[in-house]
Amino acid sequence: MADTAPTAQQRSPLASTAHRLAAVTRSSGGTIRLAELPFLAQANVRLDAKGPAADAVGLALGLQLPLEPDTVVRTGELTVLWLGPDEWLVVGRPGTQRDLESRIRSAAGDEPVSVCDVSAQRTTLLVTGPRARDLLSHGCALDLHPRAFGPGRCAQTTLARSQVVLVARDEPRAGFWVLVRSSFAGYLTDWLLDAATEYA
Repeated sequence: MADTAPTAQQRSPLASTAHRLAAVTRSSGGTIRLAELPFLAQANVRLDAKGPAADAVGLALGLQLPLEPDTVVRTGELTVLWLGPDEWLVVGRPGTQRDLESRIRSAAGDEPVSVCDVSAQRTTLLVTGPRARDLLSHGCALDLHPRAFGPGRCAQTTLARSQVVLVARDEPRAGFWVLVRSSFAGYLTDWLLDAATEYA
């Protein structure tokens, strides 16, 4: 029998703000660019960094899990963020979360590992442009100077009193990812839009 149940269409937490984000890019003359990157696959992984599972999982993902605090490793379409001595966030293309979970569990075999799909927990804001650091510095206590927080760095921090994971992207002019809980995404976007008026 055919499945006749209506299929719910995914709606990102910031779907209604896309036009406002684009307006900031125009009004700032490109010095600030804001956009949502919705539905990125996100898997939280916990395992023993010194055990055999770490190497096996890294091999399955095609990279080495970052072991230095607050660093990021990227290969192809996967980005892995160090969140703690035994914790990482694996970020991939939208819709790949089940594949990521399966690859990680299979690679770990009988070794203890925890893999949680947290894709729906957060959305991702892209903040780029020549004044991106200045904009984020208005609401973040971290030293965001490139010497302290350059490409390939990440941190769990607060931005405008919202808990976020901040990532300095390593591609040229790629700016920052701001991973924020979906329930705070609207508030944080409003704050960013307000702060960005300085550059209009």
